Amino acid sequence: MTISHEPFPAARFIKEIGRGKDGARSMNRDDAHNLYQAMLDGRVSDLELGGILLAMRIKGESVEEIGGFLDAAEACFEPFNAPPGQFAPVAIPSYNGARKMANLTPLLALLLAREGVPVLVHGVTTDVGRITTAEVFAELGVTAARHRSEAEEAMSQGKPAFIAIDTMAPKLAHLLSLRRVLGVRNSTHTLVKIMQPFAGPALRLVSYTHPEYLEMLGEYFTTTALHERGDAFLMRGTEGETVANANKAQQIDWFHGGLRTTLVPKQTLVGELPLLPENKDAATTAAWIKSVLSGEVAVPPPIAEQVAQCLLVARTVQSRQHVSEPIE
Repeated sequence: MTISHEPFPAARFIKEIGRGKDGARSMNRDDAHNLYQAMLDGRVSDLELGGILLAMRIKGESVEEIGGFLDAAEACFEPFNAPPGQFAPVAIPSYNGARKMANLTPLLALLLAREGVPVLVHGVTTDVGRITTAEVFAELGVTAARHRSEAEEAMSQGKPAFIAIDTMAPKLAHLLSLRRVLGVRNSTHTLVKIMQPFAGPALRLVSYTHPEYLEMLGEYFTTTALHERGDAFLMRGTEGETVANANKAQQIDWFHGGLRTTLVPKQTLVGELPLLPENKDAATTAAWIKSVLSGEVAVPPPIAEQVAQCLLVARTVQSRQHVSEPIE
């Protein structure tokens, strides 16, 4: 496919989406795709790009806009191939890190990989004031993949793969980096959390932070998402991460074939609070994760439940590829 380098006039889109939260009108899926593709290709001027990002931040994305944006986003990088086995791969986005609690996303990834699930974690390597998954992984000896084939090799060896968004999809990484310029997040921060990076069906672990995204993403996964590409879990993020809160189980909704099923109900607090790391730094968190993996410390019940549900659904997704009718 030939990539155009011609400037993309965006004024007509800004005119519609830039009228404020109540007056703005949403784009259809095709227009959203074309606009976001032009943004990724650097064909939108800096002035127009800033206007688009801020307008969408104020207006909020519609389901059709998210669908069009995601079509362009997933087309800007080469998808990953998962090794054969009894489980479909699990994609874990990690773009927030932890500030108040220990970042236990690496524990989730390692527990799943230990059970034979191909696991791909993609995200940022650093975030000022937060402990990222990449930093905890580094303390655990899990190094970031330098290219796609390294990530695929790690999964084929039964290890969780981590790849930085800068390596995986540089164009998306650039749009994410504009947060440092504008001071606020943009639509790309939502896209990287919901995209499906595999060539075949996979289970996506998706989190949200603001209540309005629960409604919008719920509608997206039941009406607009391409269901043949696998299933998704949606839960409120633990400081934005897709790992269950060790102290209280968040509700986890499973989206499959246009249906929505609640797998884990919302809880206030677990019966007995787990013994968590005293400090939140990467080295202390990694040492604690090692003690959990060795059996010295018990897996926090909400995370154990999340792992169990992932195993069940990842096996189901994989089974669907070999039968004519979905497995319920």
